[in-house]
Amino acid sequence: MNGWTSYTLQDFIPFTADIYFRLIERMSETFWPLHLLTLALGLAAVWLAIKNHARLSCLHIAPVWAFVAFAFFIQRYADLNWAGGYIGYFFLAQAILLLLISMTGLGLDNSPRKRPPAVIGIVIVLVGLIGLPFIASITGGDWLQAEVFGIHPDPTAITTLGLTLILFRGWCLWLIAIIPAFWLLISGLTLWVLGTTAAIVVFAVLAIALLGLVWKSIEYQSFKQEQK
Repeated sequence: MNGWTSYTLQDFIPFTADIYFRLIERMSETFWPLHLLTLALGLAAVWLAIKNHARLSCLHIAPVWAFVAFAFFIQRYADLNWAGGYIGYFFLAQAILLLLISMTGLGLDNSPRKRPPAVIGIVIVLVGLIGLPFIASITGGDWLQAEVFGIHPDPTAITTLGLTLILFRGWCLWLIAIIPAFWLLISGLTLWVLGTTAAIVVFAVLAIALLGLVWKSIEYQSFKQEQK
């Protein structure tokens, strides 16, 4: 028992900040200019979500989750951390869930997009698509360290959490939010141990997203009670 208590969070991060950001750079170097396509998919998904084309929006983001699962986690991150491959399979599961929902329409929300949780979702999406890529330049990093939706996991998870607040309701809202929220928790802790300011952004987005999820769940339960 005393052996477990001697461990710290640093013991579970088997790499340095330089190694981790070199991985980010390698992804950018290898797949540029695929960034342009993934950003276009993200922007299209947001536009479709706002216009109540929810199934098409899900269809646009499902492939990027599968891509990040294989290209980032299974092929690269697993070399740094033994858990990387397992996380990759969770990302692949998220892609499959989004694809199934795009085919069935299960759990989609067709309520007006001006409601507070949806507005929170739009703000989070903008952080994932536009805000996060600029953090590297603001903090003095190389542009190759800029994390982009559909190429790197953090902006992919953040953007998807925002879209979740726009697109889903009921139990499906939480089902789709679990994997991106869990990854942001892991990523935030990792970045915190590595001593990077990006950890604050990740934790702030996660906290705001959880607030939005609770808010939307309460609204949905109230709506169901009114319908009875």
